[in-house]
Amino acid sequence: MPLPELLPITPFTRPVRGEVIVPGSKSLTNRALLLAALGATPVTLTGALFSEDTRLMADALRRLGFTVTADEAALTVRVADQARAFPADAAHANAAPVELFVGLAGTAARFLTALCAAAPRGVYRLDGVPQMRKRPMRALIEALRSLGADIRCLGDEGYFPIEIHAQGLRGGAVSIDASESSQLLSALLMVAPLAAGPVAIALTAEVRRPFIAMTTRLMAEFGYEVGPQAEPDTFVLNPGRYQPPARFAIEPDATAASYFLALPIVTGGKLHLPFLRAPGVGLQGDTHFAEVLTRVGAAIRPASGGLDSAFSQTNMQRGVTQNFSEFSDTFLTLAAISPLLAGPTNISGIAHTRKQETDRVAGMARELTRLSQHVVEKPDALEIQPRYLRSGETIETYGDHRFAMSFAILGCLDLRGDGQPWLTIKDPACCAKTFPHFFELLETVRQNSFAP
Repeated sequence: MPLPELLPITPFTRPVRGEVIVPGSKSLTNRALLLAALGATPVTLTGALFSEDTRLMADALRRLGFTVTADEAALTVRVADQARAFPADAAHANAAPVELFVGLAGTAARFLTALCAAAPRGVYRLDGVPQMRKRPMRALIEALRSLGADIRCLGDEGYFPIEIHAQGLRGGAVSIDASESSQLLSALLMVAPLAAGPVAIALTAEVRRPFIAMTTRLMAEFGYEVGPQAEPDTFVLNPGRYQPPARFAIEPDATAASYFLALPIVTGGKLHLPFLRAPGVGLQGDTHFAEVLTRVGAAIRPASGGLDSAFSQTNMQRGVTQNFSEFSDTFLTLAAISPLLAGPTNISGIAHTRKQETDRVAGMARELTRLSQHVVEKPDALEIQPRYLRSGETIETYGDHRFAMSFAILGCLDLRGDGQPWLTIKDPACCAKTFPHFFELLETVRQNSFAP
């Protein structure tokens, strides 16, 4: 069902109970789609995420000549016919550029830029929505140019839209500053084995290591081992071929799970999340958010092949201090429930999130202040001192799915004790980016809390 422009959140009047299955990881789905395209044999992805970002990625691969068959009911995507991609007629002098639209999908934008730059031939024009034209691309563009790519910026230098005249990559030494987005480095790593010669990548600034570890571990799953690093800030990749598995299972999205792991802290009760990995297990660094919630007061434990999150309303909900540089997509989940915690909440390591879908640091400070919280905003941090929550407010989401979902969890609090909505989410449909059925699922969980 289409969502309204303004969605009041119906509070839980009973402790949460039951289970919730979160969708597959966006980060893993889009990486796996790219790696499947770089192989030579068909690959079926199971448990895949179907969202705006992953659909844009799949549609772009189709336009490049790959066969991508999706079964949304079965949560599977099959990538095949890799040998037919980048057809020879795409290199004809009079051939029109292949137009690729990425919306606001940062993963698709960076991964497709690298893929097209590494292609043997063809002209490719990539663009997105106006907001995408402000997101960081310069470091990747410059690194690919150093490897021989012909990339032309059609607007501001270093930003979308771009046009790529593909001629493959020659290899060599390259440096990159991926501090603004680890996706810039991940994109470069995944296409580097296609270069004609070895590629030596030197980092010039710190990067979010868990996402890079996710990328290199996934590359290994698809048959290409990134060799040992002689130095921690240097990667050397020799020419090679991916040898992907026939089937690959996508893990549940750890960031999407963060909302439901936090829900019992707001409503009390216990919720089971099947298939979700414990912190440090699996490929996603965002699983470590569960450890933050245990310090807040939740009891999070492995159970029945997933995780249980529980909170007794007789317990104390504690404010915490946490550096989120390694798993920053989840900082909004903690910030949104911080008004319920005893004592201040101090969040740091989030400067780079100012250049994501929106300026997440400023936006979060603004929305918490709207709810009468005392917030100190710093370039890399937020200090939140809880105060009495103001009801009757509408949360601006800035077109950012994570604002919508984080504050929806806060709205599940029965603030006035009458079961009536006190918090409204603007533009809830922005969740289509990564979690299209989030609000439907949240309502199902609420109704299940009344089950006998």
